[in-house]
Amino acid sequence: MAAKKRNKTAYKGVFYITSTHPTTDVNEEIYYIRYYKNGKSIEEKAGRQHQDRMTPAKANRLRVLRIEGRVDSNEERSEKIRAEREKMTTSRLWEAFYDAKQENKSIKDDRNRWRAYLLKDFGRKITEEISTTDIDKLRRKLQDRGLAPGTVKQELVLLKRILNFGAKRGLCQPVNQAKLHFEMPKVNNIKTEDLTPRQLSSLMEAIETSSNKPAANMMLMALYTGMRKGEIFKMRWNDIDFNRGFITLKDPKGGTDQRIPLNNLTRSILEDLPQKDSEYIFPGRDNGPTKEMRIPFRRICDNAGLAKDFRPMHGLRHVFASTLASSGQVDMYTLQKLLTHKTPSMVQRYAHLRDDAMMKASEVVGDMYQKMQKCGGQKR
Repeated sequence: MAAKKRNKTAYKGVFYITSTHPTTDVNEEIYYIRYYKNGKSIEEKAGRQHQDRMTPAKANRLRVLRIEGRVDSNEERSEKIRAEREKMTTSRLWEAFYDAKQENKSIKDDRNRWRAYLLKDFGRKITEEISTTDIDKLRRKLQDRGLAPGTVKQELVLLKRILNFGAKRGLCQPVNQAKLHFEMPKVNNIKTEDLTPRQLSSLMEAIETSSNKPAANMMLMALYTGMRKGEIFKMRWNDIDFNRGFITLKDPKGGTDQRIPLNNLTRSILEDLPQKDSEYIFPGRDNGPTKEMRIPFRRICDNAGLAKDFRPMHGLRHVFASTLASSGQVDMYTLQKLLTHKTPSMVQRYAHLRDDAMMKASEVVGDMYQKMQKCGGQKR
């Protein structure tokens, strides 16, 4: 296409071409300006005669403003708009984080936390705009909503993980630890649930009389093995080695497959179970793994008269651990292995129970000495 004729105006550096309006087909003048800025020759469109109501005088004023630096050139303005669009908002960081962390077992929980507590306040923020004040406001807001300190901490940790992820991937500036401070709420979530002999007896009776046999057997499995609810839900028949006497926990919470002993109580449960047309020991819908049994679990606990805050499956895991620790016959390292904890810190909550058992055992010596003294006195 041939270049259109450039028409001079009364102003230096201002010219126009004649063109047809794309919508009305009416001929109009399109004004351009030429000038130098920072040693660079710039030629750009100033505007259309009708659409922008541009005149030679207005184009000249625009040229002067741009030469003086009071108005950005079209290229500078486009660059700023482009840079603004490319700024990494926290929402975009979250999307990258979510895509990269699909293998994490907690990613669905992270997604729920993001949507419920972080998206509204931080989604549109450019990462460099986030301040300690913003984080403090979030913490107070969540606390005012009555969320537990542990839940508030999880939200703050998730936000920090997202920002650190973006920095490591070069998607945003590194978190300035001096300027951006995450003050975490104090969390005391070491809750050890236990049952008295009478409560345990009531629970066993409620389990035995329950009409929901799968739920009853799952609770017995938790009580006899200390297994987690999710591990029981997805347990397969080929995870059980009846000959060697072991249960393999596939892809457990710690990530690495673990083996725990198949004790006689657990073996009797498994041997009495009917093997249905499913690879899972406790099949759910469509013979897949069980997804949820909250209502039947709660009903059994209620029938046993247990407190409402007793967590059926996790509580039974605590009962299992407490029983072994208080027996005085199981050391903390063995208990750690039975519970498949990676570190000993998680079993320290039971250490006092073992100490109590040892103190009781040490008192046996005193009783024996007293008996020996009595016997010696009688002989004299």
